[in-house]
Amino acid sequence: MLNDFRMTEILSVMKWPLVACLILPPLLVYFGLHIIRRGVIFVDLALAQVATLGACVAILFHFDPHDWQSYAFSFAFTLIGAAIFTLTRTKEHHQVPQEALIGIVYVVAAAGGILLLNNSPHGNEELKQTLVGELLYLQKPGQVLLPFVLFMVIGGVHLLFRKQFLAISFEPAQARKEELSIRGWDFLFYALFGIVVTTFVHIGGVLLVFSYLIIPAVCANFLARSLIPLLAIGCGISTLGSVLGVYCSAAFNWPVGAAIVCVLGVVLLGVAIVASFRRANSNPHD
Repeated sequence: MLNDFRMTEILSVMKWPLVACLILPPLLVYFGLHIIRRGVIFVDLALAQVATLGACVAILFHFDPHDWQSYAFSFAFTLIGAAIFTLTRTKEHHQVPQEALIGIVYVVAAAGGILLLNNSPHGNEELKQTLVGELLYLQKPGQVLLPFVLFMVIGGVHLLFRKQFLAISFEPAQARKEELSIRGWDFLFYALFGIVVTTFVHIGGVLLVFSYLIIPAVCANFLARSLIPLLAIGCGISTLGSVLGVYCSAAFNWPVGAAIVCVLGVVLLGVAIVASFRRANSNPHD
């Protein structure tokens, strides 16, 4: 009876965090496949940190982190980041890799956030919150369903212009040959990406955003090549990581975001081992 009561209590607390981790990450996985193909692995982490810097500025102006003003500051800063990454995207021959510039944006944004909150009475707690997010505070349907509707709209835009978005990420040389407006579509890509990152940073924190974007996409690339299987495998991995992570969080009283990140890391290790055995069996003489 006591165990049944505890399970009911856990489900009541974890219901909406679990729903959020099931219905929101598929769009992150899709963006992650783009990021992997572009070779700018840490752009999502940098944009997440830029969004966090915007939230820190909002806190400096005494706005509550949950208010719409905080979200507006985060999104405005993310648009600036999107513009920077669009303008710094270069062709194949360049002296400074874009990944280096992305790393610079990340560390400067992180340091800026620390400086801004240095004199805040709750600065350390607020900085920690940006890393781990507020998953456990999701207890109302609107907190999950409104972001889901927003993600569906953004997914619809990508579906409508899938030819252009896929071309600039997966076939940039062909896109240039067809004289697509690379920078125009690139900015739209990063702006939409920024909305997704900004929204999920407020929900799951920087670490979980990065993990959902990159780990399922990397797992998928170990096992498949074409887009549909990549997306299907990536979504399956994110779902598995979410369910097991939320279960471990409830069972061992771990922070839910950190639990999901660690589970996804273990899943990635398992997928890498499986992929290694597959390659060995397919090339027995290598």
